[in-house]
Amino acid sequence: MPGSALPIEPQRDIARARKIHSPAPASNGAGPAAESRADAPLVRLDHLDTLWFQVTGTICNLRCVHCFISCAPDNDSFEFLSLAEVEDWLRRSETWGVKEYYFTGGEPFMHPDLPAMLERTLERGPASVLTNGTLLPARALKPIARTARAASYSLEMRVSLDGPSPEMNDPIRGDGTFDRAMEGVRKLLEEGFLPIITATQVWEPERDEEVRQAFVARLRGLGYENPRLKILPSLRIGREADRVRPYTNEEHVTEAMMEGYDERQLLCASSRVVTNRGIYACPILIETPAARMGSTLEEASRPVRLDESACYTCWLHGAICSNYGGIGQDVS
Repeated sequence: MPGSALPIEPQRDIARARKIHSPAPASNGAGPAAESRADAPLVRLDHLDTLWFQVTGTICNLRCVHCFISCAPDNDSFEFLSLAEVEDWLRRSETWGVKEYYFTGGEPFMHPDLPAMLERTLERGPASVLTNGTLLPARALKPIARTARAASYSLEMRVSLDGPSPEMNDPIRGDGTFDRAMEGVRKLLEEGFLPIITATQVWEPERDEEVRQAFVARLRGLGYENPRLKILPSLRIGREADRVRPYTNEEHVTEAMMEGYDERQLLCASSRVVTNRGIYACPILIETPAARMGSTLEEASRPVRLDESACYTCWLHGAICSNYGGIGQDVS
């Protein structure tokens, strides 16, 4: 099978974490100051286990109202990576012992060379593609599926849906996107994939179980008997800051909060992101100039300072961008 079931890993005690650091609202309703905080801790790169490719930059066929990097058809602040660039970074990654690769955007299936990129990648290690599921043409999906079936390493597909119905999803992602994404899930199932469905928690937390079960029922209706579901917290940057609210002045990570904390839960302790404008600390912060680490993996191996408020969300929930972190777990 191109995909394999994820283990159900224990979640951190979020209630305990919030008790340690319960944020108070900002007095003026504004987000935190942009300057670096003196009490912001440093996270060192333990091992470069994961390399991300911002393969289509910020260019996407959708304009989701909660997108934390404001991707859109007309947002070219970050552009496509070429096949040659990806191949070059794959070669460079070998000396660092990279174990896994992620392809994100924007929408990766907008890139005409995605099948070739994945073929080269699966020669070296497992890969994951983060997609909205609305653009899965046979000319791309079928060769990718053939490559995945023949590869020694696994290929995961993650499909973003923000509700188990058009009524919940489409106000976030756009009219008709729910049906198109569900058709994408059906295509992936036909090709032998077991896609991970990721949903940002745009509903009230007390509805978590109701929404989870609605997702399960809807996916089983497609013939996906043991669906894999990952619930993500919202990131209050980009368009999400306008849709709901920005982070408050108190929502940030301090040195005291890192006492006894396992830094391996944070993506920046084991990952870096390749874009057409250099290497960044994590996929969440590519529009944050201070998160740019340099132009080489050597430059990008320096420690990351957790002085962005979005780091607070990762501190609470772990490596939410990976296949394993987040609020939710696999369901079956």
